[in-house]
Amino acid sequence: MKYKYLFGPVPSRRFGRSLGVDLTPFKTCSLNCIFCQLGRSDATAADRSEYVPVNEVIAELEHWLAHDGVADFITLSGSGEPTLNSGFGDILAFIKENTQIPSLLMTNGTMLHLPEVRKAAAQASVVKVSMGAWDQASFEKLNRPDSAVSFADLLQGEKDFRKEFSGELRLEVFVVDGVNADPVDMQKIAAFVKEVAPDKVQLNTAVRPAAEDDAVAVSAEALNELALLFDPPAEVIASFSGVKIEGSKVNSDKLLDMLRRRPCTALQMADVLGVHINEISKYLPELLTAGSVHREERGAEVFFVAV
Repeated sequence: MKYKYLFGPVPSRRFGRSLGVDLTPFKTCSLNCIFCQLGRSDATAADRSEYVPVNEVIAELEHWLAHDGVADFITLSGSGEPTLNSGFGDILAFIKENTQIPSLLMTNGTMLHLPEVRKAAAQASVVKVSMGAWDQASFEKLNRPDSAVSFADLLQGEKDFRKEFSGELRLEVFVVDGVNADPVDMQKIAAFVKEVAPDKVQLNTAVRPAAEDDAVAVSAEALNELALLFDPPAEVIASFSGVKIEGSKVNSDKLLDMLRRRPCTALQMADVLGVHINEISKYLPELLTAGSVHREERGAEVFFVAV
């Protein structure tokens, strides 16, 4: 069965082998972050609606559980902000009631100021939220929010959710050189993060091609120094390591589907699929010649990006 709303399982630097659940049309998000690996948004959204039919998503999950059902997490993420879908809580409830696989909600946190969103999100096993700013001006520079979204609401929503959520809460700080990488600014962010009190703080940077050319990654050394400003120190997660998926068969469609979700190097694709890099090299020229994929250099590495 070819799924419309499920993808993967795909590799995750933090969560292993993850089945993705996409609950919005492409780039339907309350933010237009300069570092987004999906590219620049034409518009932002802050209105919650059933962007994709929840009953169809559940039907796909039922089929997947019956015919595959092997993953480390079932993750609500994909190509937009999942909490904008008014039925995302129904998806989490279904997962909780029908499988032992833990659920993961990856959210930018902008909707958590709404009580109904916090109640729905609390059904997840793990919730990952974000914060990379320290005031409205820095929020607008880094995240370019919808006009209805404010930094004050983001901060208060995450603090309120922490009080109501008994599961594991992780907070990611995305660091961009020249925007929020100054230690003085990071100390301000760290102070707000302490108010949220997540179980784990993780630092990331633009190791993959980003929406804007000026979304420049910071070095591993700089990230390690910034991590010490958090109490306890943050975990640096910017270095990608592949997760092998046993028994995978390589073909151009599989590679293209993977690259539509996230840019990868050839070595990362080989690691994910559990094959030698020469197998990947058989199919990449076909995708490049067809114009389905293009190459982007970032530092010393070449990433392949779906067009």
